[in-house]
Amino acid sequence: MENKNSLYTYTLRLADDSMILGQRIGEWCGHGPILEEDIALTNVALDLIGQATNFYEYAAAIANNGKTADDLAFLRIEREFSNILLVEQPNGHYGDTIARQFFFDTFRKLYFEQLIHSKDEQLSAIAEKSLKETKYHLKHSSEWMIRLGDGTEFSHDRIQESVNDLWAFTGELFYMDEVDRELIAQGIAVDLESLRQPWTDYVNMVFNEATITKPASSWNHEGGRKGIHSEHMGFILAEMQYMQRAYPGMEW
Repeated sequence: MENKNSLYTYTLRLADDSMILGQRIGEWCGHGPILEEDIALTNVALDLIGQATNFYEYAAAIANNGKTADDLAFLRIEREFSNILLVEQPNGHYGDTIARQFFFDTFRKLYFEQLIHSKDEQLSAIAEKSLKETKYHLKHSSEWMIRLGDGTEFSHDRIQESVNDLWAFTGELFYMDEVDRELIAQGIAVDLESLRQPWTDYVNMVFNEATITKPASSWNHEGGRKGIHSEHMGFILAEMQYMQRAYPGMEW
């Protein structure tokens, strides 16, 4: 298959986004601001890790080199991960976590709605399953954006600060290169530029209801897709990969 390398890279990117954000969200387990949110965030983390597993398994099948989904998740170094920088940003306070999740959820819902139509049957099937979960994720994060933004003066200021801090990471959601262009031409990948306006429209709608001011800056961080990560990524992998590296080949 001519596009095997591109399809592998494309699938791995999807897996890495879900895996790293799932790991981040999982850090809230047992530490949520209220019991209901502790459970909700843990479920979101499990959904994301489940999505990552499906994508990793497909990537491993594409490569067909003896590596498993666990190998891809736990035995690659930082520069071999291609997740966007947004998903590796620290949880911070609850507003930081919600703003990060909201930006990602808005994108992923639109993305999976298009990926369902991919000519690659496996990607289409994973997208169809993942979309059901992502719609819940977006409903949850949108409601919290509004609740915090249109709440007290303190909560409004905090969520506005979170939006300001994370805004520069949102542009990478729409990053495309030759891998995307090759697969778009074959009807496999999603043209991310087509998602920019509906993403912006939905974000603006929630911002308006939440009385949040959209940051004016259009400058964006990039590098994650090329394996150039923030200082936070190494710490995530050190925790996430410890067990497999300490006890190689361990299964449970």
